[in-house]
Amino acid sequence: MANAPVRTKRPSAQPTSNASRELGKVPPQALDLEEAVLGALLIEKEAVNDVIDILHPDSFYKDAHQKIYTSIKDLFSKSEPIDLLTVTEDLRKRGELDLIGGPFYLTQLTGRVGSAANVEFHARIISQKHILRELIRISSSTITDAFDETTDVFDLLDRTESDLFGVAEGNIRKSFDSMSVLIQQAIQRVQELSQKEDGVSGVPTGFSDLDKITSGFQPADMIILAARPGMGKTSFALTIARNTAVDFKKAVAVFSLEMSSLQLVTRLISSETELTSEKLRKGNLESHEWEQLSTKITALSEAPIFIDDTPALSVFELRAKCRRLKAQHDIQMVVIDYLQLMTPGGENKGNREQEISTISRSVKSIAKELSIPVIALSQLSRSVETRQGPKRPVLSDLRESGAIEQDADIVMFLYRPEYYGFTEDEEGNPTDGVTELIIAKHRNGKTDRVNLRFVDHLAKFVNDGDNMMEMLSPLAPNDDFSTNFVKRSSRMNDDFESDDQTPF
Repeated sequence: MANAPVRTKRPSAQPTSNASRELGKVPPQALDLEEAVLGALLIEKEAVNDVIDILHPDSFYKDAHQKIYTSIKDLFSKSEPIDLLTVTEDLRKRGELDLIGGPFYLTQLTGRVGSAANVEFHARIISQKHILRELIRISSSTITDAFDETTDVFDLLDRTESDLFGVAEGNIRKSFDSMSVLIQQAIQRVQELSQKEDGVSGVPTGFSDLDKITSGFQPADMIILAARPGMGKTSFALTIARNTAVDFKKAVAVFSLEMSSLQLVTRLISSETELTSEKLRKGNLESHEWEQLSTKITALSEAPIFIDDTPALSVFELRAKCRRLKAQHDIQMVVIDYLQLMTPGGENKGNREQEISTISRSVKSIAKELSIPVIALSQLSRSVETRQGPKRPVLSDLRESGAIEQDADIVMFLYRPEYYGFTEDEEGNPTDGVTELIIAKHRNGKTDRVNLRFVDHLAKFVNDGDNMMEMLSPLAPNDDFSTNFVKRSSRMNDDFESDDQTPF
C-alpha cells in the first residue's frame, strides 16, 4: 500500500495556466517517435523533404530535439548536406552541442531507426501531439480568463477562436521571423512572380489598367472603395467579385449590410446575362430572353461566391465568419458593403468616430490574419457636393473617421461626371458612361486614375476599351439550343392557309 499512488488536490490561490499540471497528467508527447524522426533525418538526406512541411521546431516536446531540428532546418535552407557530422558542427557553432547531450546523443539517435521509410507517418504523429498540447494550452488560458470577471466575454471569445484557427491553419502565433527566413521568402516570391507574364501577383480584378497599377489586390491589404450614394460602389464591387470568381476561379465572400442577398444576385444575373434588372424583377422576358438567361447563367451559378446579408454585422461576427469561410472554402477576397453600417460589438462604446476607428482597425487585422485582401466600401461626406467645378473626391472626404485612410493600404474613389449633370469633360468629350477610378492612396505603389465605362442599364463596369455595342445588343434566338421550352406554330398561320377566312 506504501507504493500506491495517492491523488490529492492542493488548494491554489489562483488558477494555474497549465491544465496538465493541474490535472496531474503528462502532456501529450511521443519522445520515441521524435528520436526516430531525428535519427532518420541524420542518416537519410531525402527524409528532410518528407517532413519539412509537416514539422517545425515547436512540434517537438523535448527542448534538445527542438534545437537539433532547428539546426537541421537551417542547414536545409542553406542547401548544405545534412548528416551526423554537419549537424554536430552546426550545433557546436551555436554553442548548443553540450545542451543537447553532446555528439554521443546524436550518435544514439542514428541508432534509433533502421530506415527512413516511415518518417512521414511518424512526423504526422508528432504534429498531432503538438496540436493536442496547443489545445490544452488554449483551453487552460480560456478557463483562467473565463473565471476573471474583468474579462470582456466577446474579446475572450474572439481571442480563443483566433488561437484555435491558428492551430487549425498550422500558424501558431509567433513573436518574430529571422531576417534570413524573410529574405528567402521574399526572393522565392520574386522568382515566382518572374514566371508570370501578366505581372499580377495578387488577386486579379478583371480591370486590366487597375491590375497594372496594383499587380492585383495583395494579401493582407485593406482596400477602401468610397463614393457618394448612387455613384455605383456596390455595382463596382460586385463586378470585381464576379470577375475574380468567374474568370479566375478564386473564392470571394461578400458581406452585404445594405442590400439583401437576393437583390445582389439579381444584379449579378443582370450583369452576366445583359438583361435589365427591371425585366428580371417583373419577369417580363421574351422567349429568346429566357434562352439568353439559361445560356449565360451557368458560369455564374458555379462561381465560388458566398453572400452573407446579415444586417448590423459586428466586427466579431465578421471575423468569425471570415475565419470559417477561409477554413472551409479557402476564400481569396472579402467584400464588405458597407463600412459605416457595421457595429463594433462588445463593450466598445463611444462616439461614432471612435466606433468607425475600431471597425477600421479590426477589418485591417482580419485581412492580415487571413492573408487576403478585404475590400470595404465607404460613404463620402457631403462636402463633395459643395465643391466648385469638378467634384472629384479627396482623402479628406472620407466620412466619420480619419482612421480609415490611415489603416487602408489602398483608397479608391469612383467619380462619374454625368452623376453631377456634367455632359462634357474639360476637353469637350461626352461623359456618357465615363467613370474615373481615382487611386488616392497606394501604400505599395503609385497613385493614378483608371478610366472605366459604366453600363447604366446593366449596373456594371467594364474596361474603357471594351466594345459597348456587344452589351447593347441582346442575344438572338438560337434554334439549336436545347431547353425545356415547347415551340408551337401560331394558329394565325392556319388561318392564312384558307383564302376564305381573314385573320381578323
